[in-house]
Amino acid sequence: MHHDSTTLTHLDAEGRANMVDVSDKQPTDREAQAQAWVRMRPATLQMIQQNGHPKGDVFAVARIAGIMAAKKTHELIPLCHPLMLSSIHLELKAVEPDSVRIVATCRLNGRTGVELEALTAASVAALTIYDMCKAVDRGMVIDSIQLLKKQGGRSGTFEAGVTA
Repeated sequence: MHHDSTTLTHLDAEGRANMVDVSDKQPTDREAQAQAWVRMRPATLQMIQQNGHPKGDVFAVARIAGIMAAKKTHELIPLCHPLMLSSIHLELKAVEPDSVRIVATCRLNGRTGVELEALTAASVAALTIYDMCKAVDRGMVIDSIQLLKKQGGRSGTFEAGVTA
């Protein structure tokens, strides 16, 4: 299987897994936004909203965990490029009666996108909420982890649910 130098692939000329070479790409402003949902018992959500958790502010800890995870995505996902992110923002919002919506936005000016960083941030923030609250609600469900939008780079703009 042969791939020319203009094809972005994780396979080298011999078909082995390899990190994509992005050195020929021009740096551009890039942004990605991803979400995750954590579903829980209404009483668990109420405890979080009232800051009644004995371990402290669940949203604050989840936000920090998501930011830290985005910065370390290349250590978690094989063949992912290490990136110097210029911005990582996590919004955590209680959605009555029983859910938390997490939206992670990552930005940079670089040669490769930040979709995995945004997805990792949202996922780890959700896992942190689970970890902090599992003693009171082991039935929590993390779902709907998805890329909401991305812009910049060769592939252009993507927005979930929007078809070209």
